[in-house]
Amino acid sequence: MTLRLSVLDQSVACVGRPQDESIRNTVALAEGCEALGYARFWMSEHHSLPTIVGSAPEILMAAVAARPRSIRIGSAGVMLPHYSAFKVAEQFRVLDALAPGRIDLGVGRAPGSDHRTALLLNPDPRAAEMFPQQVRELQAWVAGEEMPEGHAGRGIQALPRSATAPQLWMLGSSGYGAQLAGHFGMPYSFAHFITDGEGCAEALELYRHAFRPGMVQRPEANVCVWALAADTEEEAWELFASRERARVDRQAGRFGPLLPPQEAVRPYTPAEEAYRQRLRSHAMVGTGAQVAARLRALAEELAVEELVVITWAWDPAAQRRSYELLAQACGLQAR
Repeated sequence: MTLRLSVLDQSVACVGRPQDESIRNTVALAEGCEALGYARFWMSEHHSLPTIVGSAPEILMAAVAARPRSIRIGSAGVMLPHYSAFKVAEQFRVLDALAPGRIDLGVGRAPGSDHRTALLLNPDPRAAEMFPQQVRELQAWVAGEEMPEGHAGRGIQALPRSATAPQLWMLGSSGYGAQLAGHFGMPYSFAHFITDGEGCAEALELYRHAFRPGMVQRPEANVCVWALAADTEEEAWELFASRERARVDRQAGRFGPLLPPQEAVRPYTPAEEAYRQRLRSHAMVGTGAQVAARLRALAEELAVEELVVITWAWDPAAQRRSYELLAQACGLQAR
């Protein structure tokens, strides 16, 4: 099986660096990953989270679209309950005009924030309940289809129109999104990095069982997984300390910028140490060849042909090197 690799970047905040630098690093990373042969470059949406400053993927996508010329560019994702489906359709039709046929519109139901922040984005507490209807409306406006009789949007067009259109993706980390993606006949992406793989196989099975032709004619799924490679295994585990500390702190509700590896180590309580060891047992960390072997094994186990790799590293050069090593080990064709 030929394994395609793609990238998800979250514009992670780092101690000792201004947050705007994280945004610029995302744009530079996209350019580098295109040259390495990655298939897609996706950007996430989070709000008022001290660890992640990527709050507007549609704007970052426009910046990326102005540089690379062949890699697919996408959102992973737009948290649709915060917004008008019509406005999102307009934004992504503009993006498709900038990068024709290369735009992925990934949508999710989760808030990507805390409850208070979510209410500031959309004061309607029932917004998430409208998600399935929003997805259907978004697809119609993106594809230039007419709304049904009696719909308030009938006769309204999302402009600009062109010969191509963004490709919708359903994002999720549970069975709900998997079943909805199957119902609408959408491509589906499971957030393996959020659950450390828990529920992934079950969600993919639900998706394939529920699938009926719609936006695509056959099931199309990928899995987004966290991985980090370095020139030596020892170096990789040293770099992993930043991510490890962030995950342990998150368990206690502490969020903050990513620490340098040498500052990330601290004494852990017995409960924290147990969680840390579980985290390490699942972590895809090592040399390029070691991580590539685990990625291939996971793809084969889940019967997917594409993995989307997310890598946190305090040093942008270490992050770039990780993607370079994985591209080499997985045999990606450089552009």
